[in-house]
Amino acid sequence: MKCDIILTGVGGQGVLLMAELLGISALIEGLDVRVSEIHGMAQRGGSVLCHVRLGKKVYAPTIMEGAADIVVGLEPLETLRTIKYMSNKTLVLINIEPIKPYATTIGLIEYPKIEKILSEIHHKTDSIITLNALLLAKEAGDTITQNVVMLGALSATGKLLIKAEAIESAIKKRIPKKFVELNLRAFRIGFQHTKGIFGE
Repeated sequence: MKCDIILTGVGGQGVLLMAELLGISALIEGLDVRVSEIHGMAQRGGSVLCHVRLGKKVYAPTIMEGAADIVVGLEPLETLRTIKYMSNKTLVLINIEPIKPYATTIGLIEYPKIEKILSEIHHKTDSIITLNALLLAKEAGDTITQNVVMLGALSATGKLLIKAEAIESAIKKRIPKKFVELNLRAFRIGFQHTKGIFGE
């Protein structure tokens, strides 16, 4: 019984907080958890990648190529960069709202169209859920909660070994008190939106 999750995005999106919340909630559920963080540029906008392994008797902190059960991408191009961890058994949750690097604004590189990114990922897996976490976070009350919206979406898939209640408890433990209700609202909006995709 295990679940290997890749979390990816860019600096400032809260990838590391997502990993921390998953870790806390796994411990609440009595599971082993290992988290490995890989940072790109140590500033807002640089690549951030986290390996989260949870289950019973989890030892190694990193996930082998082609072995991810789930990939959660807060940014489309960064999600595509994790394709080596995917297989036809991988579930991919992807926020379709791009954060374009500076090089694209000055014409050095071209940011690929979202359709191209999704097509590339489809070569690996057909289990792809897309959502606009930016719009859902605005609905919750603050765009900064996109990461928690995605966490709610992840919870709604039923693929985690963690109950939604445990993640909500982790939010209450980890998030400063004045922001708890905002983040709980974001989590529940992401959960309900994705639960709807499954027709439940």
